[in-house]
Amino acid sequence: MTSRTRLLAILISAPVIAFVVIGGFLGNVLARTDDTYAHLRVFQDVVSLIMSNYVEQPNLDSVMKGAMRGLAEGLDSDSAFLTQPQVRQLEGGDQGGPADVGMDLTHQYYLRVVAARDDSPAAKAGIRPGDFVRVIDSRPTRDMSAFEGRRLLRGSAGSKVKLTVIRGSAAELHVVELVREVAPAVDVKSRLQGDGIGYIRVMSFGKRTVDQLRAQVASLSKSGAGRLIVDVRNVAAGDYADGVASARLFVASGTLAIRESRPSGQQKIDAVKGDGSVTLPVALLVDSGTSGAAEIFAAALGGNKRAELVGERTIGRAASQELVKLPDGSGLWITSSRYLTPAGAPIQGKGLEPDVPVDYQEGEFGAAATADTILQKAIERLTVKKAA
Repeated sequence: MTSRTRLLAILISAPVIAFVVIGGFLGNVLARTDDTYAHLRVFQDVVSLIMSNYVEQPNLDSVMKGAMRGLAEGLDSDSAFLTQPQVRQLEGGDQGGPADVGMDLTHQYYLRVVAARDDSPAAKAGIRPGDFVRVIDSRPTRDMSAFEGRRLLRGSAGSKVKLTVIRGSAAELHVVELVREVAPAVDVKSRLQGDGIGYIRVMSFGKRTVDQLRAQVASLSKSGAGRLIVDVRNVAAGDYADGVASARLFVASGTLAIRESRPSGQQKIDAVKGDGSVTLPVALLVDSGTSGAAEIFAAALGGNKRAELVGERTIGRAASQELVKLPDGSGLWITSSRYLTPAGAPIQGKGLEPDVPVDYQEGEFGAAATADTILQKAIERLTVKKAA
């Protein structure tokens, strides 16, 4: 190895070593010293081979960003390597604009749709959980982080963004143009479903969700509802803390969730005196788009036997990310904590298994929704319980 190549290898390796230490990519460094240095030696060898054998002089900046991006993506679908401009945007609170198209993304080869908010531009265009966004405004998403994708979907109200979408394994591409809009201030809606059943739709979890939930339950009870269907299907928006706070309305005692991180270990979040003001029987609707705060909420109710989960397995996305800055101003948006069920089972990467599984057949792209078999099953279950 020439002195120039050795110097370049060292310069490139330094940020990666920082990543290894901070992100825990190689696990416990003290316990696995040999493995640690073996991986770093391989990385240095790869750099040396690239510098010596690649057909043309490589662009070191591009190579370095690609290596860091690959390391972050190897952790999970939401961790990401952020460039210097992206770090400045994050630290400055620059989300890209006040309006969006109403969908959340994760990274799975391309960008994958986690959920689309009710009545949002994305939902109206027929975009559903599990769809893949291959292009955003002529920019391919193959090497794009979910962090960057979510920001590109934002902008000023009334502005447009063009997406190329794939559903499932279908080869057909669907090009849709969406008009960005500001999300409505309403998180919760309700209606009487009939036969003493109240239906509550939670569209997102925010600071106002608890008060809106409390008000909607009171209104339904006053109108004669003695049983509740709470629908958190296709819900990804919201803070975990607000999911826990909403669960407190329904769970009077026991553990609501467990938060786990490397520095702090496991921390239980328990119900306290005054929780559990809503005592009506509950059927909780979940699906593959139930994510984040909605999954925490569902796990709390299901794990404490306050609700029967009806529908599909949830996505398994219940972890928090934080920014770790690197010496050159770039950074890692890295998963630093995750949530477990009240029984201590992992949610991240696993999801929640419904008590009453229901197959829901999604229609063709842009087609009208078929019969709501999940809602129908929940009504049946509550009707049977009333009769019993």
